[in-house]
Amino acid sequence: MSVATNGHSGPWTLSDVLALPEDPRNRIELVGGALVMSPSPGVPHQRASHRLAALLDAAVEAASAPVEVLEAVNVVVPDGLLIPDIAVIDDDAAADAGLTVDAHDVLVVVEIASPSTRVTDRKMKPALYAAAGIPYYWRLELEPAPRLYLGRLERGSYTDRVVQTGETTALTEPFTFDIDPARLTRR
Repeated sequence: MSVATNGHSGPWTLSDVLALPEDPRNRIELVGGALVMSPSPGVPHQRASHRLAALLDAAVEAASAPVEVLEAVNVVVPDGLLIPDIAVIDDDAAADAGLTVDAHDVLVVVEIASPSTRVTDRKMKPALYAAAGIPYYWRLELEPAPRLYLGRLERGSYTDRVVQTGETTALTEPFTFDIDPARLTRR
């Protein structure tokens, strides 16, 4: 844990976390008053994030949708602060945003599961995003082969549609575009 967190007592607040100095080696999130730290993503993770964000950005532009695609933005949820790899956010909210964006202004969140975040990305984060009412939660798993889980919020939880590597799928919501998880990681 960073030296900046030593000596803190009691539960952490959103203000406490936002007052921490930036740490390029870690992502610091807040859940239930506790810090959740994960290392900065590696190259395969960043490659996939960049490519998926570019696909989403092109689809958003083609649809003239009033949203913006951002990477690693601070999203305030009822139980804390999360930093999804990619978020699709209402245009007006993105224009007015400072350090954070409220979950009610987020349409899609994407997490790219790394070995260190796999359990969190499969269990904890979908529950928190669903409780916040975010309509779509997508998770890209890179190992053993890329798979994309496309979650849509229904009755308080996400129902997943899985896109396997090597399988091109035409998405129609919330935006229209074709995707093959293998293309997100190919060098």
